[in-house]
Amino acid sequence: MKEIAKYHFGETTVIYYVNPTGGCEWILVPTVKLSAVQLPQRLKTDAILQVKLAGDDFPKGFVTGSTMRNSATVKGLIYESQKVDKFEDRVEIKTILRDSHNNCYEHILKGSPAENVLETYVIFINESSKKQTLEMLSSFSLSNLSPFNSQNKTGNLMITRYRSKWSFEGRKEKRPIEEYQLEPSWKPSGVGLEKFGQIGSMPVRNYFPTAAITDVAENVTWAVRLAHPGSWQGEFYRLDEDLCFSGGLADRDYGQWTKTLDPGESYVTPSAFLTTSIGSEEDCGNQFNDYFSKLVSSNKHESEESMAVMFNEFCTTWGKPSEKSVTEAFPILQQHGLDSFIIDCGWYADAVNGWEKNVGDWIPNPQQFPNGMKAVIKKIREAGMLPGIWFEIETAGRDATAFGLVDHLLKKDGVAITTGDRRFWNMNDPWVIEYLSQKVIAFLKELEVGYLKIDYNDNFGVGCDGSESFGEENRKQLQGTQRFLQIIRQALPDLVVENCSSGGHRLEPSMMMLTDLSSFSDAHESLCIPIIGANMHELIPPRQNLMWAVLRKEAAIEQIYYAMTATFLGRICLSGDIKELSDSQWQAVDAGIAFYRKVKDIIKSGYSRRFGPPVLSYRDPMGEQAVIRYGKDGLRALLLLHGFKGARTITVETEGNYKIVDTYGADVALKKIGQSFQCRFTNDFQGAAIYLEKVESGDNE
Repeated sequence: MKEIAKYHFGETTVIYYVNPTGGCEWILVPTVKLSAVQLPQRLKTDAILQVKLAGDDFPKGFVTGSTMRNSATVKGLIYESQKVDKFEDRVEIKTILRDSHNNCYEHILKGSPAENVLETYVIFINESSKKQTLEMLSSFSLSNLSPFNSQNKTGNLMITRYRSKWSFEGRKEKRPIEEYQLEPSWKPSGVGLEKFGQIGSMPVRNYFPTAAITDVAENVTWAVRLAHPGSWQGEFYRLDEDLCFSGGLADRDYGQWTKTLDPGESYVTPSAFLTTSIGSEEDCGNQFNDYFSKLVSSNKHESEESMAVMFNEFCTTWGKPSEKSVTEAFPILQQHGLDSFIIDCGWYADAVNGWEKNVGDWIPNPQQFPNGMKAVIKKIREAGMLPGIWFEIETAGRDATAFGLVDHLLKKDGVAITTGDRRFWNMNDPWVIEYLSQKVIAFLKELEVGYLKIDYNDNFGVGCDGSESFGEENRKQLQGTQRFLQIIRQALPDLVVENCSSGGHRLEPSMMMLTDLSSFSDAHESLCIPIIGANMHELIPPRQNLMWAVLRKEAAIEQIYYAMTATFLGRICLSGDIKELSDSQWQAVDAGIAFYRKVKDIIKSGYSRRFGPPVLSYRDPMGEQAVIRYGKDGLRALLLLHGFKGARTITVETEGNYKIVDTYGADVALKKIGQSFQCRFTNDFQGAAIYLEKVESGDNE
């Protein structure tokens, strides 16, 4: 292949090539590994983007119906030119290709010279004389994996994905490519394919939209994080020695997506974020999280910059908040210095039928709030806390008047989409946007609410009726949701916004960049909370990771330690029996809050390492884990230790010599051995937090 150009971003080098058929490919490598590059032996070419136009031939290799990668559209792509624009804080590279129909493709790469994370997407422009129908168009396409091996050694390339289901989010799956049959056969005729993703409006149902490939011998990892709130796909593909990975919107075969464009019209894919690192998928996760943390910090909300400690009353009233329950909590919470009070679902609820069936009308319940919501919100502010409230803005419940407004709800085959007791607003209907502007934005303004928890508790599926394909209507509906979030932001710039979807179903970049923090899970009182919290350290910035500690009156002190130390994996959100806790229980909570405030800057900005074997069962966890989070300068660190059933001993090797400054939690047996800490758990289900400071050479420990 002939090199077009080479660019440097942070510690990463990007090289573009013209391949033997006239198309374009690229590689991303850590700059220090440039001398080791030797591209794979190949019988075919690949491409910097993947596309399939209706009417063009499907790919060969026994894969029609499974993948559209390397269709005739791709084989007809010809590299045309490249343009580089340099701005004050970033560089934008536009690579232009053209297909056999004269359509233009602009492959965009954006990055800062100081950053290791790059943003990429594709713009399709119909420059033909006819309508063009896209059946697949990728956001990213990587080939030549790994670029350090002309022929890959067995067991050398590893794929990492992150599985997810309700209350069990982020389970890591790391396997050699051979387990997916991604090795070439004796004659490279049949394609090896591993296609995955999710269909619907919960982007983290089934898998997180992120994955990584590791070259074990070279100790290099490439990772991708797709930013899209709807149906998406990823495809690992191999015919010869070249492992490829591409993805973006779920295509026609997988997500019933097509898009027809008239001459002159264009289409832009969702963004994907790419990084590469010396090290593992954990290192790539740290690079992603550092990048996205900086974007969140740009919102500059005082409570977020100070890493506020929150109370959410959901696990106190279970959807039955009232003026009485809220105001009775103030004297207690004031004693313990909490920063925010969030009234969760049910403030509008029917006293008999509960909170779920009444979403959509947003009329406060006068029996529960006889003096109105404004009086209660005012009291929260007077108590010195930021007042918050819960909305599920995209849905309507069965008992709500909104449920019957079918002209403004999503339909499929002419029938309103109904999932259990929910229907879904058409977020591109101007009437709906005006309705929600009055019910949500005007309400928040009038009451001077400071914190908005946005929930989303069901999935409308592959798509809905409209002028285009189900898959495209899926994308447009969720684009409408995000547009409304931007309207909220513009109207209420000081509002702190929480991203929730039955816990963690929307933990993807496009939603997290529009909000300040996210609910990590609905595992409110589960034993797996520290496991999920540790998983999140590879997937979302800890400063955005809102974690529950549900305090119960019957809890032993060690149970409180277990819950509180788990919240140090992210942000503290308390709930539960706050009016019935004993003095000794509150002392344990207060000590935890004080410890959190001491280490909050480490949580806010730094990098993480996890120790311990994978936990097999989340419902009945066994074993032990440790997470050490280093502050950005490496001078301070937070070590979080959790033992589950049958927990024994775990050893954590630190990146330097550290001394113990402070501890919180269970009385575990902790020993320092050189630059390692060895922890022996004395009981099942213990949690301990250790604050460490680096010992400079010559200093005493």
